[in-house]
Amino acid sequence: MTQAAAIKHPQQTLWFEQALLPEGWASGVRLRIESGRIADIQTGQPARADEVCDAVALPGLPNLHSHAFQRGMAGLAEVRGASADSFWTWRELMYRFVDRMSPDDLEAIAAQAYVEMLEHGFTRVGEFHYLHHDIAGRSYADPAEMATRLVAAAQKTGIGLTLLPVFYAHGGFGGAPVSAAQARFVNDLDSYARLLEASGRALAVLPDALLGVAPHSLRAVTPEQLDAVQRLLPQGPVHIHIAEQTAEVEQCLAWSGQRPVDWLLRAQAVDARWCLVHATHMSVAEASAMAASGAVAGLCPITEANLGDGLFPAVDYAGAGGHWGLGTDSNVRIDAAEELRLFEYGQRLQARARNVLAPATGGSTGRLLFDAAVTGGAQALGVSAGLRVGASADLFSLDIERPEFASRRLDAWLDAWIFAGSPMPLRHVWRAGVQWVREGRHMQAEAVAADYRRALARILK
Repeated sequence: MTQAAAIKHPQQTLWFEQALLPEGWASGVRLRIESGRIADIQTGQPARADEVCDAVALPGLPNLHSHAFQRGMAGLAEVRGASADSFWTWRELMYRFVDRMSPDDLEAIAAQAYVEMLEHGFTRVGEFHYLHHDIAGRSYADPAEMATRLVAAAQKTGIGLTLLPVFYAHGGFGGAPVSAAQARFVNDLDSYARLLEASGRALAVLPDALLGVAPHSLRAVTPEQLDAVQRLLPQGPVHIHIAEQTAEVEQCLAWSGQRPVDWLLRAQAVDARWCLVHATHMSVAEASAMAASGAVAGLCPITEANLGDGLFPAVDYAGAGGHWGLGTDSNVRIDAAEELRLFEYGQRLQARARNVLAPATGGSTGRLLFDAAVTGGAQALGVSAGLRVGASADLFSLDIERPEFASRRLDAWLDAWIFAGSPMPLRHVWRAGVQWVREGRHMQAEAVAADYRRALARILK
């Protein structure tokens, strides 16, 4: 039995001097937690001696897009190649990295990534999972063997999991054949249906885990396969990579005569259960149409910067009322505040202006960024957003004794955390009512890190 399997979800109350609720900041906030969920919220209450008390509570952030195994290759692609480096040259290194990865390795690396996510305020992850088969490209006896290892990593670390098994069938637009390096990812529709069913069984050990589907990208599925995949789970989340690089846009235009987001919105009934990951290269018309669909834009600013993808058209998209959330994608660096900061800073550099995404005169940029990431991320992962009755008790507290928070309150705490914070300003983190991070450190950090080091020593030897 893992550590997490032995964890119980006690009935308890948590009290905070200030907490950010869906309707805004409130003081003297008591959360009553039962079976991992918020059963009641009271405000204006004095603290009691028999309850856990802290200063400032914020809802946990959803991480809507992760490839957990890529945490193990963080920093390995920072050596200049013989030609101009890009996403496509980075991808070749990624293929070589996974070529040696076993199920045990995946579990160890994913657990390390999930520990770091929790330590930085991410309390649920959308795992965009495409490493399905063995090193030779053959299916395991259990088609969800690798998914089961992700479930074990989530169970061990306590993070909430929305599992998104990826359907990957082709190596390019128009049904192009896959390369040998992609053999571990590939399924046909029948084997994918079996994978999805087996993944659902694997998730049963996690009380609030969710299952979605993830057609990898327009270049990896045919239109007919895209239709079939999103119908396999009619009520679940649907996530897809789209318009991440200019080369992808050019290839889509050559194949279909349309830009990727335009093609998708015309071909599918895209709605609020869809998450369009990256959507970096959109026209103004595409941004407006995507916003009108109700879908969530899955933005990964650190990874997009690391890969040189480009900047999302946030001003056009936000002006049209679009929803967005944040993901850590390649996990080259896991830091929720930095994802938020880099998103805004990219827009500032592009516009040569400040506070580009702030809602109105006098509005806090940090508050806008945080609220949008909580709401959009929760929608994309199929859960309730924020600290509300019935939602999972996923939250973290800020260490407001740190110098960057001096003489600040309420929204200014968020601005300080995102734009002025030093590393690890989070104090405690609770997931489903269980405290997994205390004084900035995950309860299983040492054991998980030891397994991680052993896995990388084997892969990189």
